[in-house]
Amino acid sequence: MSALYFREDLESVDEGARLSLTGPEAKHAATVNRTRPGQSVMIGNGRGLIATGEVLVATSTELTIEVETVQHVASPSPVVTLVQALAKGDRDELAIQASTELGVDRVVPWAAARSVSRWEGAKIAKSRDRWATIVREAAKQSIRAWVPSVGELSSTKAVAELSGSSRVLVLEPDATTRLSDIVVETGPDARPLVLVVGPEGGIAPEELGLLTAAGAELVRLGTTVLRTSTAGPAALAVLNGALGRW
Repeated sequence: MSALYFREDLESVDEGARLSLTGPEAKHAATVNRTRPGQSVMIGNGRGLIATGEVLVATSTELTIEVETVQHVASPSPVVTLVQALAKGDRDELAIQASTELGVDRVVPWAAARSVSRWEGAKIAKSRDRWATIVREAAKQSIRAWVPSVGELSSTKAVAELSGSSRVLVLEPDATTRLSDIVVETGPDARPLVLVVGPEGGIAPEELGLLTAAGAELVRLGTTVLRTSTAGPAALAVLNGALGRW
């Protein structure tokens, strides 16, 4: 399969046109992926547009293709958001990377009560930018036309408020309802879905109370307890089946 590169300022392109990349993307193509003239690659904008064509120029400063096909991929519906609690080490980053590969449409960092990791001051913007880079690279690797958006750092109150516009599913090992048993809506008018994953120590009782009072549903995956880095991706796999995406 052809490699995918992103050019965010790309709005439109016609078949037969020449399309170029410069900067880090071009350097990565030439030096890391060892892209050479004659190969076929894809250039997308991360918002549904993907152009495929033969490489004409491949240097550390420029990648140029002659566009053969142009594809416009509709945005997914319903939108699936992962609210991922901040976690120690790189566990939250592993979660959003795998979730992107599995098709999540949006990720939101959550400062849960039991989160060991904390984003404060200048670290908030820096960490959010790092999440954006992680999902962008994961989208490239998995050849996704749409790059997931990264929301602002959210409090538990802000997460609870998502129930006003979305169906919020909170992963909780002690829940009586299994995620695989719920019925989800599909189609363009389906209500957005939000998966909420807690930190290493689990979601605090007062947070569960706030979330359920707002209308969130508690669901479990099975009889075992998964790490915060694997719970979200596992839940997404279940939803992909229920939504008919897999």
